[in-house]
Amino acid sequence: MTENPEFLLSTHETRAADARAESTGLPVSRLMENAGRAIAACLAGARWKGASVAILGGPGNNGGDGYVAARLLAERGHGVTVFAEAPPNGGAAAEMARLWRGPVQPLASFSPAGWSVTIDALYGSGLNRPIKGVTAEAILRLNAGDSHVIAVDIPSGLNGDSGQPTGTVVEADETITFFTRKPGHWLWPGRQLCGALHVADIGLSASHLDSPPRLFRNTPALWRGEIRPRDAASHKYRNGAVLVVSGPEFSTGAARLSAQGALHAGAGAVTLCGDPAALRVHAAHVSAIMLREAAGPAEFVHLLDEGRFDGVVIGPAAGVDEPTEARLRALLARPLPAVLDADAITVLAGKLALFPRDGTLRRVLTPHEGEFARLFGRELGRDAAFAALPPALQASKVEKARAAARLCGEIVVYKGPDTVIAAPDGRAAINTNAGPELATAGSGDVLAGIIAAHLASGMPAFEAACAGVWLHGHCGGEFGVGLTAERLVDILRPLAAFI
Repeated sequence: MTENPEFLLSTHETRAADARAESTGLPVSRLMENAGRAIAACLAGARWKGASVAILGGPGNNGGDGYVAARLLAERGHGVTVFAEAPPNGGAAAEMARLWRGPVQPLASFSPAGWSVTIDALYGSGLNRPIKGVTAEAILRLNAGDSHVIAVDIPSGLNGDSGQPTGTVVEADETITFFTRKPGHWLWPGRQLCGALHVADIGLSASHLDSPPRLFRNTPALWRGEIRPRDAASHKYRNGAVLVVSGPEFSTGAARLSAQGALHAGAGAVTLCGDPAALRVHAAHVSAIMLREAAGPAEFVHLLDEGRFDGVVIGPAAGVDEPTEARLRALLARPLPAVLDADAITVLAGKLALFPRDGTLRRVLTPHEGEFARLFGRELGRDAAFAALPPALQASKVEKARAAARLCGEIVVYKGPDTVIAAPDGRAAINTNAGPELATAGSGDVLAGIIAAHLASGMPAFEAACAGVWLHGHCGGEFGVGLTAERLVDILRPLAAFI
C-alpha cells in the first residue's frame, strides 16, 4: 500500500478547508462538536478520572470547541468551570456556549491552583496579534502554575504559520489539533511550546482542499519512491561518484567529514581534491576515499570536465577567498549536481546572479542561520511573493526558505532544530526528527556529504535534500547524547538500512 506524505496546512488553507466543508454539507457546528469530543477524549483513562477541569474560553471557534468539551466532560462526572472574558461573538460558537449549563466565571478570576487540568480554548492558530490585558494576565498565571495544560489547536498566542509567539503565549503540556498539523506546531519555538502533539479526525479530508498541499513533514513517505536501488551488476562509479573540495593543509577536517559522510551514506566512489599539502594530511586519515591533486581553480576545472563525477561538495573549510569563488563560478557554469555549504555560501553573498536559474534544480545550498542571513537576509525583499506577505508570515522560516529558493533557483536547506527544505516551485518540508545531539562541530559537514551521495545516486535534488536531512537526524537520534561528527559518520548507513 502506498504511504501518503504528511502534509501541513497554513492557517489560510485550514480556513478554506472549513469553508469548503460547510459548502458541501459539513457544517461548522458539526466540526465543533467533533472537536469538543476529541478534546474531552484527552481526559479518558484512569489518570484523569474525576479530575477537576478549568476551561479558558475565547471569543471565536476555539472557544466554541471549549464549550463543547466542557459539556461532555461534565456529563462524564468531571467538575468543570469555564472562565471567559465574554461569550463567543456569534455563529456556531455562540450556540455551543448557550448549550453549556455549567458555571462560567470571569477570566480575571482564573487561577490554576486547584485545577488538575486547564484547557486553553482561547485563541486558535490564526492569531497574529499580541494577547493583552486580562487574557494575557490569565496566561501568565497559567504558565506559573502546576495545572496540566491542554491547548486546543495551538497554544494561544502562538502563530500557526510561523511558530513564533505573538507576545504572551501559553506553555502547553499537550496540544490537540484537528485534521492536520500546522507549520507552527513544528517550527521552533512552537514545537516546544506545544508539548505532546495529537491530531484528531473531525470529519475534514483532502477532498476539502482547494489545491494540492505544498508543505510537508519530512518523512520517508515524501521521498521513498525516489531511492535508486543498486543494480546487482553495477560498479562503484554507477553507484554515484562524489568529488569533495578540500580546504588547505590546516583546514582539512571539514572536507574529510563530508567525504566520509558521502561514502557511508552510499556513494560508490568518493574523491577528495586539493593541494599536495592538504592531500598528505588526508592520506594519513583515509583509505577507501581517493585523492586527486587540484592545487588551483584550473586543475579543479580539469577534474570537473573529466566527466567522472556525479556530484560535488564545495564549501566546508574551503576558504573565503578568490580561489573558492573561482571554483564556484566554474561549478555553477556546469550541469553537475552539487552541495554548496559553509564557506561557499559566504563567498556567494551579494553574488546571487551567479546562479544559472535554468530550472534544472541540480544544486543544494545548506546554510545555517548565520550563513542564511549573509546570503539571503538583505535579498528576501526582492522576491515579490515574499514582499507581498503580511509581517506575521514573513517571520516564518518556511516562507524565508521558499523565497531564498526562488532567488537562487535551487534547493535551500535552511538548517536548525527545525530544518526547512524548500524548492523554487513552492514545495517545502519541515524536518522533525533532529535532536540537540546534532549541535556539534562537523555535523553540518557530514550532512553535506550525505546529501551529495543522494544527488550522485540520481535522486532529484529536492528529494535528495529531504532524504539526507532525515537520515542525518535519524542517525543522530540513534546515537543520542555524546554524539560527535566522527561517531555520526561511523553509524551512518545508506537509507535502505533504516526504512
